[in-house]
Amino acid sequence: MSFLSNLFKSKPSVDFKALVAEGAIVVDVRSSGEYKMGHIDGSKNIPLDQLNAKVKNLPKGKTIITCCQSGRRSGIAKSFLDSQGFVCHNGGGWSSLRSILK
Repeated sequence: MSFLSNLFKSKPSVDFKALVAEGAIVVDVRSSGEYKMGHIDGSKNIPLDQLNAKVKNLPKGKTIITCCQSGRRSGIAKSFLDSQGFVCHNGGGWSSLRSILK
């Protein structure tokens, strides 16, 4: 039973609201057109295909929360930012994250 409990144990959730209150930056990796149709106030739009070129504009000392439409692109962005030495969390879909941050 212990093995199965550990296998299906959910990971502790991230308190995104607290992270933002502490200065985390929300990076929306959707296209600029998607971003213009709706986004989280105060978020930075860096489309995933431009992230490599623009990563130098992100402050290393700040926690980053990535988001996109569904969580797939933000997961890719999180992995890339992790590899570049950033503290990063995947916030998933922007609309869900926005409702958490309200």
